[in-house]
Amino acid sequence: MSVWHNPAAAVPSLLGLEGELVVVSITVEPHQLEELLDALAHVPFPVNPQIYHQSGVVEFPAYAQRVSDVRATLAAFGFDSAVLHVRSMLDALHASGRDARTGAGARPGSVLPYKQDGPVC
Repeated sequence: MSVWHNPAAAVPSLLGLEGELVVVSITVEPHQLEELLDALAHVPFPVNPQIYHQSGVVEFPAYAQRVSDVRATLAAFGFDSAVLHVRSMLDALHASGRDARTGAGARPGSVLPYKQDGPVC
């Protein structure tokens, strides 16, 4: 993976052997989350999903060349391709940083805290 500036690229990105690192978002009805997670278990690469139960959204990182595998798996399990959305990982990171900085109590130029979901091993 490369994080170095590429003057030939119009937009900075995170690149690996399988293309740009992206965020895959899949939105379903909350009662379909279990079916969706079962389907994602059949994607031919490891998926580490972030699950938003109330809104029925599942997000995970993937390389751009692998998005077609996700689409094919979703179709095989009866999901419409319209439930899948892809965006650049850098765009997603910048957006979440802006959201955190502009939230209640945020100060301009403040440092964003690192969120950890569990104990450090």
